Amino acid sequence: MPFTEKLLTVPPPIEVAGRHIKRYHVTADPAGIAPEVERAAYAILPELLPGPGPRLPGGGAGDDTTPPATFVVLHRGGDDGAYLNAYSWVWDNVLHFRGASAGQPVLGCPDLDPTHFITPDLPWIGCVWELPPILHERDAWVRHLLTPEVPDLDAYLADSLAAGTTGDRS
Repeated sequence: MPFTEKLLTVPPPIEVAGRHIKRYHVTADPAGIAPEVERAAYAILPELLPGPGPRLPGGGAGDDTTPPATFVVLHRGGDDGAYLNAYSWVWDNVLHFRGASAGQPVLGCPDLDPTHFITPDLPWIGCVWELPPILHERDAWVRHLLTPEVPDLDAYLADSLAAGTTGDRS
């Protein structure tokens, strides 16, 4: 089957475990991601978020003062798979990554249930349909948090990649 872009939707941000979460959903289904898959994905999200800041050179434990912001990509595959990628800003300008998968035995999932998420220990950061938000989020972080004299977390949270497809946006 030839490659086809998928649909990208942008639900409003939420707060989980004290972090502001920007959300992107990717699926080929025009109806969107099933509510039970979405609920299961966001139930495991706290396990994917970073803990207190790391001990930084010259500082004490937990001295990472980066605003608590994360963006996630919830992707429903064309088969039974569902994937949740959590990218959290830490140490001022670094992305922390953790992912969860469901319904994909090749990734260690115990069954084909797209609501039964596990956290595989893989060094993968996303597939071609899950990557488009990363560049936008990098630019938004620079634009609203790193460049201004006074960082503006609210402006960052309001600045999301537009809904549409995962394809070329130039």
